[in-house]
Order: sequence, then structure tokens, then C-alpha cells
Amino acid sequence: MNVPRLAAVDAARAARVLNEVRDARLAGQRTPVAPRPVIEQSWDRMLRSGVDPDHDFRAGLLSADEVRRRREESPLREVLPVLREGLLSVADAAHHIMVVADAEGRVLWREGCGPVLRKADGLGFELGADWGEDVVGTNGVGTPAVVRRPVQVFAAEHFVRSHTAWTCAGAPITDPRNGRLLGVVDVSGPLETMHPATLAWVDAVAKLAESRLRERHLGSLERLRAVAAPVLARTGGRAAVVDADGWTAAVTGMPYARRIALPKSPSPGRGRLPALGLCSVEPLAGGWLLRSVDESAEPPPASTRIVLDLTRPRRWSVRVSQGAGSWTRELSPRHAELLYLLAADRGGRSAAALAEDLFGDPGRTVTVRAEMSRVRRYLGGVLEHRPYRFCEDAEVDVLLPSDAGALLPHSTAPAVLRRRAAAPR
Repeated sequence: MNVPRLAAVDAARAARVLNEVRDARLAGQRTPVAPRPVIEQSWDRMLRSGVDPDHDFRAGLLSADEVRRRREESPLREVLPVLREGLLSVADAAHHIMVVADAEGRVLWREGCGPVLRKADGLGFELGADWGEDVVGTNGVGTPAVVRRPVQVFAAEHFVRSHTAWTCAGAPITDPRNGRLLGVVDVSGPLETMHPATLAWVDAVAKLAESRLRERHLGSLERLRAVAAPVLARTGGRAAVVDADGWTAAVTGMPYARRIALPKSPSPGRGRLPALGLCSVEPLAGGWLLRSVDESAEPPPASTRIVLDLTRPRRWSVRVSQGAGSWTRELSPRHAELLYLLAADRGGRSAAALAEDLFGDPGRTVTVRAEMSRVRRYLGGVLEHRPYRFCEDAEVDVLLPSDAGALLPHSTAPAVLRRRAAAPR
């Protein structure tokens, strides 16, 4: 049965037929028409996993802090303007809502027609809700995440009976750097709002969002290439500079390869890579320097030296020096505070401890984790977490202003104020 075409002509009739199909299939009887393959396969998964078709199950909502944390850490926040521009104006007029969920099926953003949002509340389709297929059955968020392609779920194609008054069209959004599923964008609404072009529309906007992520990735490679140029100029032999996922920014002494396979969690030191054999791995701002080495002739790589320069007002910086050279990154006021506090406590600080240091409130871990995630993007392997700290073999120097009152003068962080007050004058 061509569900979109039938629904476009007679939505009520399509819903009745699908109800008969669903009831017969769940009763183990012959269906009047065959369900669509993507729906039938999803129903089979639900029957095997024990999802109850007649009683919806609602997992606990994420806390507001956890929703904020996931939003801050999700690459999907970078393409929200694309999704809103492509979907919201039409969705609101057509009595739909736009929902963006992460790879686990947790709803992180939900916008659109007010009355429809209130109806969604009654289904538990709320911020922080879990709409994974294995929790709430066949639906426009969880099913596209499982099959990794766009899916429209119309009326009684939903596995759980309480959802059969809705129609949903969802498309997965994947990370162009590594193919990892980032989440799903879905347009949902009451049964009568269904249109056969909805799925193609949602899929087109999801692909546009992936294109924007690809553009951002190319921009980050350009920035890494600028950092790499002076380093590679001083490097002899075969070497490459790659980002965190192995995409190549620049090479010297070897053929260019678009991507170099890296270990799942690369770390500074020596290791073997298929493209280079034995090589040294050194962190750069936003990536890694990979240098082919001769184990019998090459001395061990020099230790890492980190210089945190806080002497110049509003021009704070961190400089990382290793075997092949060094690179420098200017710091925002918040990142200068965080790195100063970590340099002062080499044993490391938890997110709660840093929140207490910065805000006097250990509960503000969401903000701390988000900022530390940004810091670790450019400090790479020289900054560890759980707890947050500089790596043990790094030599860390902090250059302070001669006037103690000029130490991070913008800062109101309790820990910085205490250290400023205790500094010799």
C-alpha cells in the first residue's frame, strides 16, 4: 500500500486501513494488505523486545541541567539555525512541531505550533523525554535512528496505540567527519496534518544541516593548516597534521592522504599507524602532529612544556612546546581562568570543584563541562579529564603580572579572588 498517496487523497480511510493492518499483525493474523517493509521490520523488533503496544511507557525525563549540558555538547546546536529556517515557518502554519533529538533519542529541542506542543505534552513528547524505538515503539524519532535513513510513520504505523492519532516524519543527521549519528530531526503533528511531501522536505533540510557541518569541518581544517605550516617547515622526514578524526590538514615528505586512521583515543607518545609505521604523536591546537620515526636512530621525543602567559591584559595565551616545535593559542577570559586554576592544582579538579572555584556554586557543572569541552578541542592530549588536569609528564609554567592586582582583573571567580589577595605585592 502506498501510504502517503492514499493518505493525501483520504487520510481517514488510510488510518482505518492501517488500524486493521496493525490489529491483524499484532494478533498474528493475516493482514488485509502488507505493511510497508520499514514499518513491518520495526514492529518485529518491538515484538521481540517486549514493547507493550497497548500501554505507552515513559522513561524519566532528563533534568533541565542535563538537557542544557547535552545541548551545549551536541554538534546539532551548530545547525539549529538551518533547521529552524528550513522547517519552523512551514511547520507552524501546517500545525506541526519540529523536534530535534540526540543519538540516544532524547528530545533536546522542541518548537512549533503552540496547541500541537500541548497535545505532544499529553503523549510525553516533551523536552528530555526518551523517544528511542526500544522505549516508545515505532516512531519518527527512534525508528530513523535505528535504520539510519528518513522514515515517515503515519497513524497506526506507530506501534503503541496511544500514538496512532499522530503522523511523524524524521531524518537522521550524521557527522560528516566520522559518520557517527548525531541525532534526528522530526516534524510531527495530528493525523489530519499529514502531507505526502513532508518526508522529502524534512530529509532535504537534514541534508542541508549535514552540508553546513561539512563546511564547518573544512573551516576547522583550514585553521589547523595555518597552525601546521610553521611546525611542518621545521620538521624533517615524513610527517602529517590531522584533526581529531584523522582528516589531513597538511603533510610533508609523504603523499597526501585525505584521512589517516587513528586509534580510538589517541594520546601523545609513540605508536604504530598503518600510514606511517612507527611514529610520534604530538598534540596541536585542534589536532595531532604525526611524525615517522626511526626507532634505532631517533631520540625519544622531548617532554611537553606548557606556558600559560597571564602577563598581558586581555591577551592571555597558552603555548605548547614539544619535539617538533611549538604553537600558541590566545585565550578567552573564561578559558584563562580555567587553565590558571588547573595549573595551580596539578592534582586535578572535578567539574563540581571547578564550579565552586568559578561561581561559588558546585551545582553549576553544566557550564563548566561545556567550557572544558571547548578547551580540550584545542589542547588535545595535554589536558586530561576525570578529573580535569594537565597531563602528568607536562612541565607547566605560569607567567603572572608583576602587579598582583592585575591577575585576571576581569575575574570575579572566588578562587581567583583568593589567590589574587594572597599574592605578594
